[in-house]
Order: sequence, then structure tokens, then C-alpha cells
Amino acid sequence: MAAPTIPPIRLGLIGTGLAVEKLHWPALRELGDRYMVTAFTDRSAEQSRRFADYSGADPARAAADRAALLARDDVDAVLISVPIPHLYEVARDALTAGKDVLCEKPTGVDAEQAAAFLALAAAHPDRTFVVGENFFYRDDLRYARALLDDGAIGRLHLMAWRHTGQLVPREGRFTGTPWRQRPQYRGGIHLDFGVHHIAQIRLLCGDIAQVHGAVQAANSTIDAPSDLTLNLVFTGGAIGNYTASYPEIPVPPEPNDMRLYGTEGVLVLAGSESERHVTRSSSDATTNTATTHTTVFRGIDNGYRAELVDFADAVQFGVRPVGSVAQSVANAMVVQRALDSAERAAVLALDPVPGAGPVPLWRPRGSTGLFDGLPGQRISSSASFAA
Repeated sequence: MAAPTIPPIRLGLIGTGLAVEKLHWPALRELGDRYMVTAFTDRSAEQSRRFADYSGADPARAAADRAALLARDDVDAVLISVPIPHLYEVARDALTAGKDVLCEKPTGVDAEQAAAFLALAAAHPDRTFVVGENFFYRDDLRYARALLDDGAIGRLHLMAWRHTGQLVPREGRFTGTPWRQRPQYRGGIHLDFGVHHIAQIRLLCGDIAQVHGAVQAANSTIDAPSDLTLNLVFTGGAIGNYTASYPEIPVPPEPNDMRLYGTEGVLVLAGSESERHVTRSSSDATTNTATTHTTVFRGIDNGYRAELVDFADAVQFGVRPVGSVAQSVANAMVVQRALDSAERAAVLALDPVPGAGPVPLWRPRGSTGLFDGLPGQRISSSASFAA
């Protein structure tokens, strides 16, 4: 007898701006067996019409406002994609209305609101409440994490990562959003985008015990620090440095690669959104040679599809999602403590976030493989050279 078919989750979209258009909708479009968009709303009527046009959604499914959407019986869960200062209140209203919630990151505007997000999740244990972090689900990062778990480079002892890129307002891009240029949330770009980098660091290097941060303002187009540098001590004993710079002037092409140094090899993560590279190097002292093994990832969608699959699995099958509120708070608190450290010119400890702990390695449900059933192309090659 065939297994019973599980109906798709009836999803309401609160906010239909750039994040939905460029990130979430392309993944939702490929998951028709898991999701059906039954309602959507946006404070901008023009944005709602635009969503209906490119998605093919029935314009009649547009709700007048979020209260009207949350009152609908044909909405099981909501995807919240609104400006950062409004994420908490919208998530609170959705949970109170009895909906499961997938909310855009980060968890609030500052440390106090991050704590409020934790309390909100604790107050609704019967609901699935996920804060999106696609970096936890990226194929290249999960592959790198599996290599580290298998001891491919021995004991990790040093992380080095510098990320630099020009940041100026551009029409039709995230940088063109007025609320990002004059952010009403602490840290600006380092909280908005930087939490993705912190998620990558925590996924690969483990939790952080201490931070020592410094900031600079060198970009007149944003009302927030443009530069952040962090010295980190990890709970596992490794140390690291992370520097992020977003100047307004053009900068020469930067590798922006992350390097992880172990006692038996080195792991380098590099590349662009369209083609990501994971290179493992190891040496043989007896032959004085080194070997590199590179895996190239193309068409992997940067984790948004897998993130939505994990949320659906949590709603439909009770799977514990990787992108929990606690994990998102743990990411955000690294940024908040970094800013505290910069203000105080002091090394600061990071308290563990209740319910977080080490980031789990996500695998497709029911699979032992990393990529089963996922789109994308993975190509591997090896080379040797004199050490």
C-alpha cells in the first residue's frame, strides 16, 4: 500500500520585497510538493502586485494587512520577510495567531530583543519557530564541516578570514533599501549581513568563548560602522581573526577566502555565489610533497531550498530544525558582544545561549548522504606539488 500523501503546507507571505523575490521565491517555486502559497501581504501595494506578477499567484490571495492574513484559516505557516526593526512584532503576532513561523534573520535589533526572541520561542513550544540562516544549509559549507568532523585536517588551531567589498546604494539591490542605509538596529551591515559570516564561523569552527573587537566608520553612505575586525577564541581551543570591510570606494578584487589551519592540513573556502570552491591541502613529510583536493559547487542556490525543506520537515514530521531561534541568537550575540568589546576596548567573554550549543550538521531527512535529492553540481579534482 502506498504511503499516504502529506498535503503541502499552506504558506502565507508577510512581506514580498527583495528577499522573497531574489532568495525565497526561487526555492519555493521548486518545492510545490511541500508548499502552497495561499496568501500574501506587503505594506506596499506595488510590491504585492509585483509578487503576483512574477509568481503567478492569484491576486485575490493578497491580504489587506498582516492581521487579515493571520486570521485566515487557509494559512498554516508564515514566512516573515520585513525590515529588521519589525521582525519581532510580526513573529509575535503570527505565533499568537497559532501559525508556524519561518522568520528572516537576525533575531532583533540588539541584545535585549535577541533575549525577547528566546522568550517568545519558549512561550510557544507547540509551534515550529525558525529564524532563517541559509549558511547553515549551504552545500559547500556542509561539505567542509563534514571534512572537519572526519578529521581531514587534524585539530583545527587557526581560522583566518578577511571579507572586503564596496558597499554603496544601488537601485534594485539590497544596498538600495533606505532602512539599510540608515539602520535602526545596532551594528548595521555587520548585524544584517555579518550574522551570515558568524553562522559560517560557528558551523565550521565551533562556538566562540571570547571576542576582542574594533570598528571604524569609513563609508558615508551608511549610518553605521563600515569596518569590523575580531580576534576570536573558540571553545575548542582554536583561535581566529575575522575582518569585514564595506567601504564606499571601489577596491581591487579580493579573494575573500576563509582559511582553516589544522595540525595535518589546511582547508580553504573560496569562490562566488555561482561557483564555490572547497580545497583541502595535506602534506607528506617523507616525500616533501603536498596534495590538494578541490571540490567545486555550482547551482547550489546557497541553501535556501534546504532551509525550506528543513522547516517543512519540522512542521510536518516534528524534525528538530537546525536553524532554531537559539542558533540565530547565538550568531547575533557574537556581533553584539563584538560591538560591546569595541566600545569598551576590552576582551569579552561570550555566555552560552540556552538551547543553542554546537551547530548540527544538516542532512536531508532519511538520508546518510549530504546531497541526496538536492540540486546542484559537484566536481572534484586533485593535484600534487612540492612542499
